[in-house]
Amino acid sequence: MCSDRVDSEVVIDVRGVGKSYHMYERPSHRLWQALAGKRKAYYKDFWALRGVSFSVRRGQTVGIVGRNGSGKSTLLQMIAGTLNPTEGSISVNGRVAALLELGSGFNPEFTGRENVFLNAAILGLSRAQIEQRLEKILAFADIGEFIDQPVRSYSSGMSVRLAFAVIAHVDADILIIDEALAVGDAFFSQKCMRFLREFQKNGTLLFVSHDAAAVTNLCENAVWLQSGQMRLVGTSQEVIEAYMTEQHAVGRRDAGDANVVVGEKRVRRPIGDAPDVRAQARQDAGWSNRIQTFEFDPDNVGQEFGAQGARIVQVQLLDEHGQSVGLLAGGELVRLDITVELAQSLQNLILGFYVKDRLGQRLFGDNTFLAWQHAPVSGEPGEQISASFLFRMPVMPSGSYMVDAAVASGDQHDHTQQHWIHDALEFRATDETMRYGLVGLPMLAIELSKEKK
Repeated sequence: MCSDRVDSEVVIDVRGVGKSYHMYERPSHRLWQALAGKRKAYYKDFWALRGVSFSVRRGQTVGIVGRNGSGKSTLLQMIAGTLNPTEGSISVNGRVAALLELGSGFNPEFTGRENVFLNAAILGLSRAQIEQRLEKILAFADIGEFIDQPVRSYSSGMSVRLAFAVIAHVDADILIIDEALAVGDAFFSQKCMRFLREFQKNGTLLFVSHDAAAVTNLCENAVWLQSGQMRLVGTSQEVIEAYMTEQHAVGRRDAGDANVVVGEKRVRRPIGDAPDVRAQARQDAGWSNRIQTFEFDPDNVGQEFGAQGARIVQVQLLDEHGQSVGLLAGGELVRLDITVELAQSLQNLILGFYVKDRLGQRLFGDNTFLAWQHAPVSGEPGEQISASFLFRMPVMPSGSYMVDAAVASGDQHDHTQQHWIHDALEFRATDETMRYGLVGLPMLAIELSKEKK
């Protein structure tokens, strides 16, 4: 997102946009309205969207999140030009290709091949350009002989595959994707993600999804729409975490039990002032992958939510002997300890964690359900229960990492979140050795052999 100042880098500029629909109580009122003109209104205005303003710069990827009915698709249709706003203005600079609401915009009576020519022409390609790219489009869609069958015979997944294949080959400056990756097999989804990653290098992307991980993975920034109005604009991580917190609160309110607590972050304190006994050895060996850990401060965490039947009172990263560590290199055995205190009697407690990178992508995590499912843990008010996770610390690329900690009651599929803390623990890595991937695995052995002829 960018500031209110509009310059040559802004490719999408939305200013005070609203969309109103006329709602009639009876079908006959439509006829009466046509006869009455502006003299009398036989309808009520329903504002699907109102007061929305934001800008997107060239090359940005922006996610749009919100519950069903929040106005996401209406907004995208106006940006794509298939709907006109009732009020406000939208300025778009560049060729737009859109895949909206799993709808391909295909004529169901035409064959897939005929629809490729039709859609690509609408998106600005000449017939010669379409013929030149046709084989690549068909290979991307990979629907075989169905390409010469009427689209009405396609499954929803096949329609999306073909529609995505078209927009991937029309040289668009701006792509608008609305839940397209929710349909289709895993191989096609991966193919789409690879294309989107490549497109992000030069193009602008608007991406709508209910998959929080996909939004944080793909998007730099995000817009949260609620009941047709903007609720929050910011980085994808802060928007998604706030959105997830709100969804949990809504669920708990519906169940008659909700208590959401939000805390502001401050500067964290590193663990311990004493020098790490392994620091000199690492320096002598020329290792430069240093991971500095910071202590848990219950008054300085990210957003929290939960039913409050239990609260997390401690999160610690320790070495394998249970001693606090302030500096790691990656590859060591470490323990992540989570301690909760119960405010009420709870059955079948589950404690768990996620480790996230700076974009909010979940790198790894686990919980106690599988370990304790044959001996469920319960507790009474005032009791403290701890979980300890022993694992080998990965080699981390340079950056800041956060640990989410949580306690729930129930099972993997039907449970109540009692307390979830975003960014409960932080550690930062300074890396000169790892260059590729999200994390590096400690390598136990590397061998190279050659057989004689």
